[in-house]
Amino acid sequence: MKITVCGSLTFAKKMIEAKEKLEKAGYQVNLPPDTKIVVKGKLNHNDLDVDFEHCVKNNVLRKHFNNIEHSDAILVLNYDKNGIKGYIGTSSLMETGLAYFLNKKIFLLNPLPHHSEHRWVHEVRIINPVILNGDLTKIA
Repeated sequence: MKITVCGSLTFAKKMIEAKEKLEKAGYQVNLPPDTKIVVKGKLNHNDLDVDFEHCVKNNVLRKHFNNIEHSDAILVLNYDKNGIKGYIGTSSLMETGLAYFLNKKIFLLNPLPHHSEHRWVHEVRIINPVILNGDLTKIA
């Protein structure tokens, strides 16, 4: 199975760790195109002006969407962020919607917060992803 990892680039190091674990288990894994340069400190993805120029110049979103299109599944690394358990940001919400539209399997690493806390949870619940409860070995 070919899996594309998604999630906030705040978790770029964890993306690389997940890739290594999944590859040891026999999966082919794609990461967001700019994961490695974020980990190396060569791109501050939190500076939205710099990130915008980088993403447009390097066609990052289209490349990542192409990876999703050519994968069997996505894995969203929805760690806690900004005080939100099971955080899914706007980019991951777009990636999840695309994967759903393309009939890909959708795995979330961690449970979602309650939908009464964040409106986006409602949309993610409609997609009916497989929640792994932190255990990558549950991917099937």
